[in-house]
Amino acid sequence: MDGSDVGRATGYYEPLLKGSRVRTDRYRYPLYAPPDDLLTIELGEILPELKTERVRGRLDGKRVVPYWSRAEIEAGKASLSGRELVWVDDPVEAFFLQIQGSGHVELADRSTVRIGYADQNGHPYRSIGRVLIERGELTLETASMQGIKAWGRQHPDKLPFLLDENPSYVFFREIAADSENGIDGPIGALGVPLAAGRAIAVDPRFLPLGAPMFLATTEPLSSTPLQRLVLAQDTGGAIRGALRADFFWGLGDDAGRNAGRMNQSGRIWLLWPNAAALPGVAQRRGR
Repeated sequence: MDGSDVGRATGYYEPLLKGSRVRTDRYRYPLYAPPDDLLTIELGEILPELKTERVRGRLDGKRVVPYWSRAEIEAGKASLSGRELVWVDDPVEAFFLQIQGSGHVELADRSTVRIGYADQNGHPYRSIGRVLIERGELTLETASMQGIKAWGRQHPDKLPFLLDENPSYVFFREIAADSENGIDGPIGALGVPLAAGRAIAVDPRFLPLGAPMFLATTEPLSSTPLQRLVLAQDTGGAIRGALRADFFWGLGDDAGRNAGRMNQSGRIWLLWPNAAALPGVAQRRGR
């Protein structure tokens, strides 16, 4: 850490996609369940000082090697036949669903399938917005989720290569639409539903999951204060550092607009008993 007390607050949400249980000409982009050959290795079982770290890989003979990257998965190298949960109609929406970690897929009969994070291929997350900025395709101001989607619609031939710039790949599971306690929200890293506007994702290496925190930031693209008590209930592959928060906006297009535009400076206060030890836990959401 550099001694600064000001960090960064971004946002995430639950997308609503259109999809099908079977592949069609329209619905041809699959959302996969975790493959059988994906290994998770808890490094703490080998070295106690790495108790919060894990890696993912696959067997190559007797060797454990990194699991396939996004580009390799899209090229068909992973054993994913039969692991399709649903098929959707937009590769960009499927990509952002992986970043958000959960969402809903509306089928032709108007029924809805809720999809949640199940696992990840172990590769680090790389921002495609940052890639477009570095290439001069977008500016810092236009590299929002909405700006990236618009770029993808304008450059469909370049889109697959851009998406492959992020080697991280997320696998999903189908979850019940309603939780046992009646809160109809996505399941966070603690295994409980998230409440829109009251849950944040944090880096569990620095901030304990389940802890109450006070977030002081501003509304997206605004100086209007956004200050409230929140709960650290989730994690994310792009959420790194003690002064990082990802604010959960909820479900649907309005939530998506807020989440996609949110990239604000802010402060976080951890509400924790004096002299009490901070537990070290780590579990990753999507991204």
